[in-house]
Amino acid sequence: MPPDPTLSAPLAHLQGESPPAPAWFRDAVAVAPAIGRVSVRGARLETFAWGERGRPGLMLLHGSGAHAGWWRFTAPYLAEGYRVAALSWSGMGGSDWRETYDLDTFADEIEAVAEEAGLFAAGAPVMVGHSFGCFPMLTEAGRQAGRWRGAVIVDPPIFSPERRTGRRREDGRIGQHRIYPTLEAALARFRFAPVQPCDALYIADLIARESLKVVEGGWTWRFDPSMWARLALPDRAAMVRQARCPLALVTGARSDLMRPADAAYVQSLLPPGSPRIDLPEAYHHVMVDQPLAFVAALRTLLGLWPD
Repeated sequence: MPPDPTLSAPLAHLQGESPPAPAWFRDAVAVAPAIGRVSVRGARLETFAWGERGRPGLMLLHGSGAHAGWWRFTAPYLAEGYRVAALSWSGMGGSDWRETYDLDTFADEIEAVAEEAGLFAAGAPVMVGHSFGCFPMLTEAGRQAGRWRGAVIVDPPIFSPERRTGRRREDGRIGQHRIYPTLEAALARFRFAPVQPCDALYIADLIARESLKVVEGGWTWRFDPSMWARLALPDRAAMVRQARCPLALVTGARSDLMRPADAAYVQSLLPPGSPRIDLPEAYHHVMVDQPLAFVAALRTLLGLWPD
């Protein structure tokens, strides 16, 4: 069967035009973050921050190939009660690329950005990591007890033992991005990974535009295509067990990455009594699929947990 264009090229039919967006989204993205730069181990990182310094700290950590702008339509609502910060990992977004990548360096990036943004001013902050962002977050959570109040694991790529036996390893090839002659052509190639439906095309359009950069000959993606060939991950279950702060799990009820058996497996790795929230009608990219429900879930969770 030919690929479904609503999955493989959700923005192509728009021909470079931005789709209409609801008022809540327009209001959120109108709240411009404070954009900064922080140097960590020789790489300059792109940072975003919202909310007043002195409020409880909240660190938002995006997934693979994404960037800090993936939080632009949710962070302003969280910033009503928190000092919120986000970064683009080295090798992604507007941050510098590295010759090699490792989780300890990514964890150093979390600490440096959190310090620069003032997240520790009101005591131990909380981290929220989506997808790949869970791995640096769990590395950081395993370092020093008491430094972080808690860590929220959002639809992580941690799979049950039964499913791991049937999965391919991450692609280790070193490649190059294609260069598209126009912005319209580049936007037409945007898709989510893993591929999934997206009703909120105004969100897909925003993050796609901010995922691109101008280069000689046209437009291309901002993330380093060779990162996975230069990054080794330790045992994922061990990373969960070694965390030294409380953990919570948020999943998308329709996620094709974190399936029910995987979510049950991850939940079994968490300390007894750890919170679990399953967002109805959300796929893997929960902040895109159900952004307001995601905000409400985080607000409720952080208001009650950890004790």
